[in-house]
Amino acid sequence: MLRFSPILLAIIYALVSYRFSVWRTSRELDARSTELADANLIALTNRMAAALDLPRIRVHIYEIDPVNGLAAPDGRIFITRGFYDKYRTGEVTAEEMTSVIAHELGHVALGHSRRRMIDFSGQNAMRVALGSLLSRFLPGLGIAIANFLTTLLAARLSRVDEYEADAYASALLTKSGIGTAAQKSLFQKLDRLTRSHGGTVPAWLMSHPKTQERVAAIEALEKKWHNRP
Repeated sequence: MLRFSPILLAIIYALVSYRFSVWRTSRELDARSTELADANLIALTNRMAAALDLPRIRVHIYEIDPVNGLAAPDGRIFITRGFYDKYRTGEVTAEEMTSVIAHELGHVALGHSRRRMIDFSGQNAMRVALGSLLSRFLPGLGIAIANFLTTLLAARLSRVDEYEADAYASALLTKSGIGTAAQKSLFQKLDRLTRSHGGTVPAWLMSHPKTQERVAAIEALEKKWHNRP
């Protein structure tokens, strides 16, 4: 009878989990999204497309209530219905919504979207393997410790990705003539916008850098660009 080590089982589990996650995510997005048709937002995304030498940037509305933007592993960009409704009611400007699209484009361009799915599967595998190992020495606590450690790792990786996507968005918004003012003003609104739905901050926001730190990072980039000879 073949015997598999916990590490090998974890690797197999990660591979299967990755393929299933990609399939399930694509199915969900296909079933619950429609292409963005707002003329103002399309005009702004066309400016970014021109800056990237692309024919167009296709954006979809994902029919869920939480305020969020996301980039799928296949490269598609989505804005949730909850976020789009904030724009329709005037709580978010067209330029601020465009900065979200630019941010998600950054995740795609920098390979974050696909890597996040791989990381998520790998972290699940790590949780299984580490939990199995620790439980041998700390019965009853091994799983909890493994969950805590992998959650810390995931949060750190997510924050690094967010800074990189912010920088990409800042450069794209500047190049397209839209500017970074709306990007920074949206950060100031995010806590209020996300708390207004359900009264709590969603998990995705908890894994993002603090607002002040994100704004400071963008302003440091702007200063660097301004001082460049």
